[in-house]
Amino acid sequence: MDNVELIQFDLDGTLIDSVPQLWLAVNRMLEQQGHAPAEELAVRHWVGNGADMLVRRALTAALGEEPDAGQQQAARAAFDVAYEEVADRQLVFYPGVLDTLMQLHRAGKKLAIVTNKPYRFVPAILAASGLSEHFTLVLGGDSLAQKKPHPEPLLHVCRELNIEPARTLMVGDSENDVLAAKAAGMAVVGLTYGYNYGRDIADSAPDWVMSDIRGLVDLLLTDEYRKDNHG
Repeated sequence: MDNVELIQFDLDGTLIDSVPQLWLAVNRMLEQQGHAPAEELAVRHWVGNGADMLVRRALTAALGEEPDAGQQQAARAAFDVAYEEVADRQLVFYPGVLDTLMQLHRAGKKLAIVTNKPYRFVPAILAASGLSEHFTLVLGGDSLAQKKPHPEPLLHVCRELNIEPARTLMVGDSENDVLAAKAAGMAVVGLTYGYNYGRDIADSAPDWVMSDIRGLVDLLLTDEYRKDNHG
């Protein structure tokens, strides 16, 4: 895989475990709307399709039926306020993330983030985690008209950085990431530890399945580079 010039990463469930913050924000929203709190495991299964869907799933569970437009709008506004207060607190990286990103960056790979999380929350998270300098381009779920699993965000990054999809790798933890990458004509790594609605990421048939993000170093970097950087 020496021909890969660009690596696009999902954020939640791929680089950071953001469920603790999302769980807190969801429960603040539910409390404000007069509902009982949700369990953390439930929130883990609701994450992955953006904030609107997360809020809708939480409301549906609380109400026992789909929320109407007014309920959804009020809850989404409450969620945004709550999440903005906690999104960048006590961030938890998955094992090997920081070292892997540093090695790829130092090796001259272009790195980008394509997340379905609303963009307004992303810069503060990257700044608090010390990751900002690694990424050339960052897209949120509302940065374009489409979001994953539509391929457009991934193709947009390729166009902006003038790198062909064939020389690009997508790295994510959910079916949305795999579907977007395949539709965009790029290879994809599926990580087993993130948020995929309780399903095995292998069922989505990514090109590679990894349980540890450090596998990217073996996949993408030459033996000479790894030797020079790790002895």
